[in-house]
Parts: sequence; structure tokens; C-alpha cells
Amino acid sequence: MQQAAEILAGGAVVFRGNGDGLEVLAVHRPKYDDWSFPKGKLDEGEPAPVAAVREVAEETGLDVRLGPPLPDQRYPVVNGRGKRVHYWVGRLVGGDDVASYQPNQEIDEVRWIPLDRAESWLSYPRDRATLTDAIRCSKKTTPLLVLRHASACPRATWAAEDRERPLAPEGKVEAERLVPLLAAYGVTRLVSSSGTRCWTTVAPYADLYDVDLEVRDDLTQEEATGRGVRAQVDRLLGSPEPTVLCTHRPVLPMVLSALGLPVQPLDPAGVLVAHHRRGHVVAVERH
Repeated sequence: MQQAAEILAGGAVVFRGNGDGLEVLAVHRPKYDDWSFPKGKLDEGEPAPVAAVREVAEETGLDVRLGPPLPDQRYPVVNGRGKRVHYWVGRLVGGDDVASYQPNQEIDEVRWIPLDRAESWLSYPRDRATLTDAIRCSKKTTPLLVLRHASACPRATWAAEDRERPLAPEGKVEAERLVPLLAAYGVTRLVSSSGTRCWTTVAPYADLYDVDLEVRDDLTQEEATGRGVRAQVDRLLGSPEPTVLCTHRPVLPMVLSALGLPVQPLDPAGVLVAHHRRGHVVAVERH
């Protein structure tokens, strides 16, 4: 008999305050009479980071962007199926007041729990372990999203200059689907190769969120050099803004080397998220 597929979910461990005043966000589910972190199942085709941000908003009324990823939780649920929950550290965007949250059948209470009391409030050992992991990652980081452009029209079908080669129809769909993923990390800066297939990959996000789009010739596959790419990466690692760097497959090894990361391929519209602090990458994830 074929084993049933895992149930996939996303969630976040959200902190407020600092030092001895640090608190963690927790929710109470009346159906199970338990306290846990906000989380929920992925919608069909939904990336886990997008689900994590959505579920925090739905279950607590608070907006977050994602910090570093945490180890997944995996455990059995009803009918022997397994469940896998992808967790991140969540960074608050805007207010932290949960007093106006309207209780419902799924979540009837939302609280900020002082960190020194959180272990006794959380109902499951797996959540206490996740909290320990999250505390290690609680210092602020900034995401740099390295993005390979979406699927382009085949080179053989394009007679004009290659840097003007546009996205294929499926690439345009991929570009639209990237929008909520980039939003999950709170991207406020877009840096792209001046190649048409690169800047049009991030244009839907720029248009929706009114973010300026910086296009650069030195990130094109025709003009990129190891030294030039390193200079761009160093510049972005010094920025406090969550940033996308969109470029071409042949340029990606230069970008990853400049980040001090192993060279690895990305599919069209693939994203590598490098979480950095003080110019150093401290966590990496791929989507």
C-alpha cells in the first residue's frame, strides 16, 4: 500500500522586546486545548514561507516578515500520516498589539508569553525544542535573496541582441508567483541585471509594492566579472534593507562565491535566501 503524503505546514516563532523583557507569541487552540506557535497547512501550490506569513496574520492579526529558517518539525498525526512543519523566526512589521484579535473556533486566545515562562506554557516538547532553536537566531538579520531570472524565450527563437531576450509565457507566470514569496521576506530593494529577462522577473513585485528597480549592466552575463560581482555583493551585504539580486545562470557562481557559499545551481525563478548580519551570512535556504 502506498504511504500517504506528508501534510505540509508553515509557521513562525515571533519575538518582541529584548534582553530580559523578551516575549514570544503563542496561540491557544480550543479543539486540542493546547498552546503552540502560529502555524497552518499550505494551500495548494503555496510556498511554505508564504504560508507561514499568512498563518501568523490569520491566527494572530499580526504582520511579520521572515528571518532565518528553523529546523522542521516532523511528527505523526491522524490515520498514521506524517506532518512536516516548516518554521522561521518571524520579525514583526508594524504593531504588536493582539488585544483586538477576534477569537474563533480555531484560535480562541493569542498571548505574548515572557520567555522565562514560555517552556511551561507550550504544550509539546517539539515546540520547546523549536523555541530553543529560535532563541539562538533571535538577533536581527537581513535577507539577501539571490534570484535566477524566470524562464526565458529559447535563444534559438530570438534573433535580436541576447540581453533583450524576453520571458517566455511560463516565465511571466513564474514572475507573478514570485511576488508573495519576495513579500514574505519584506523585500524593499530590487537590484537586477539590465537584461530584459532579469528585470522583468522582478517587475511585478516592483509594481505592486512600489519599489524602485535598480538595473545594472555589470550583472549581465555579457559584462559580469568576478571582481565586479563581488563589489556588488559586498555593497548589498552592507545594507540593512531586505534585497533581491536577480541575475543569470552563468553569473550565479560569481554571486555565490562572493557570499562564501558553495556553488550550486538554481532553476529558473529559483531563489536562494542568504540571511546576513554584519556582512556575514549566518543562514541559507532555497526555494
